[in-house]
This record gives sequence, C-alpha cells and structure tokens, in this order.
Amino acid sequence: MSIAINNKENTDIKKIISSKKQFLWIAMGSMVMFFGGLLSALIIEKADLNNWQAFVLPSSFTYSTVIIVLSSLLFFFYKMLLKKKKSVFWLLFSIFICGIGFTFLQMQGWQYLLDQEIKFVGPKWNKGGGFLYVLTLMHMLHLFGGMIAMLVTMFKAKRGSYTMKNFLGLELASSYWHFLTLLWLVIFFFLKSYMTG
Repeated sequence: MSIAINNKENTDIKKIISSKKQFLWIAMGSMVMFFGGLLSALIIEKADLNNWQAFVLPSSFTYSTVIIVLSSLLFFFYKMLLKKKKSVFWLLFSIFICGIGFTFLQMQGWQYLLDQEIKFVGPKWNKGGGFLYVLTLMHMLHLFGGMIAMLVTMFKAKRGSYTMKNFLGLELASSYWHFLTLLWLVIFFFLKSYMTG
C-alpha cells in the first residue's frame, strides 16, 4: 500500500515538474515571436531612409553584453556546488549583481543616446532610435522578471532548500537567464548591424 502511495506521489511530482518546464518553454516561445516581430519590422522599416538616422551604439552596450554573458556562464556552476553540498547563495547573488550592472550600463547607454539627440519621441524622433529604445526596454522588462526569479531562488538558497534531488527552481531560473542572454546577443547583433548605416 505504501509503495503504491509513494509511486503516485512520485508521478504527481513529475507531472508538476513537467508542467512548470512546459509553461516556461511556452512563455519563452511567445517572447521569441514578440521580439522576432520587432526585429523583422526593424529590417523592413530601415528601407525608409528618409526617417532613419544612422548612429553608433554606445560602448556601454558592449560592456553590458560582456556582463550578461559572464552572468550566464556563472549559472553553469550551480550543479557543481550542489554536488559538493555547498550553498549556491553567493553564486546567485553574483548573478543578481551582474543583472544590476547590466541594467545600469543599459541606462547609461540610453543617456548617451539622448545626449546625441537620438530621441524616442518628439520632433527629432526617428525610426532607428525608436526601434532601439523599444527593443532594449522590452528586453530589460523581461530581465526584471529574471531578477525577481533570482531573488526568490536566493531566498530559498539562503534557507538551504536546494539539493541535488530538489533544484527545479534553480533549473527554471537558469534556463530563463540563459534565454535572456541569448536574446540580448541577438538584439545586440541586430542593433550593431542595422543602426550604424
């Protein structure tokens, strides 16, 4: 009887884990379609050269790219720490700090562009600047979701909730963070390719 109960509990847990992973993949898939639409529109709209101002991306965008790639690489170490029965709190804290650094550098880049008279709205508005602000702002909003997930996992890590048998929260947060990094690399490539000429 107890074996049957345990099997049912294991099956229920597997279903919950599977549904959470599926939900994340569906959410990421919808984000891919959203950003894909924006990037497709960017390519099409650049053909209208009458309202397309070419400009150089601020160097802070390059630095922010390095930081988000570094933070994503750090995430690969959580299983190693769990195998050694060590806390992943400081690893997650470091990734969270990288997220703050990325955000700060993005905002610094926006300020640089505003100083160069590249506006999102107003009389000096142009399509190139508009696309840049929309793409980077929407990515940052999704990054905030990742940082909230980081705070939750940090809190649970501080309480010692994660083990090699129970690390679903870390796995989901890691998958989403890697996705955000890859998404930014694609956005950055398009901005570098289409904003400078």
